[in-house]
Amino acid sequence: MTSWIEKTVAVAGLMVAMTVAGQAQAKRVIVVSLEDKKLALVEDGAVKKVYSVAVGKPSTPSPVGTFKIERRVANPVYHHNGRTVEPGPQNPVGTRWMALSVKGYGIHGTNEPKSIGKAASHGCIRMAKADLEELYALVAVGDTVELVGTPNEETAELFGEKPAAVQAVQPVVMAQNAAPAADATADVETVLAPVVIAMQ
Repeated sequence: MTSWIEKTVAVAGLMVAMTVAGQAQAKRVIVVSLEDKKLALVEDGAVKKVYSVAVGKPSTPSPVGTFKIERRVANPVYHHNGRTVEPGPQNPVGTRWMALSVKGYGIHGTNEPKSIGKAASHGCIRMAKADLEELYALVAVGDTVELVGTPNEETAELFGEKPAAVQAVQPVVMAQNAAPAADATADVETVLAPVVIAMQ
């Protein structure tokens, strides 16, 4: 028969194990300020890293809203309009692809590194190769991605800048699963393995 001391020790051990397991599952949010052209990885409420990114150009803007990472693909094969590009330096989406829960959009690399820091994509969030590979290793399917169009108090705090517009603008209410702009679907690209609709 197990003594009450042994039961107490067993329960305490179980509680410690559950606490450790709970701590291992950090709450991550990726916040992208489209105006600042920056991406912040926030983990358990603290900024872990900030990266410069390229965002959608005016004719094919990035969607605004709160989404999730639905899929992650290392070394994707790019396919669009009958053109296929295998993994390598010429691949337009680089070495990693993170599909968002809004069809046709993701976070990926680029074969045009000079576009980073500009509004240059077809709506996706582009990252430099080293930054992309680092972020890819730090996030998981199901993590939240907030794409913020108008600077607000949150982006000012995350990116260390206080735009003048913040003082006159009410906090942005994030749309859930906002639909992509109609003109943004004209240049839809497909990434294979597995098949993913992507935009550059």
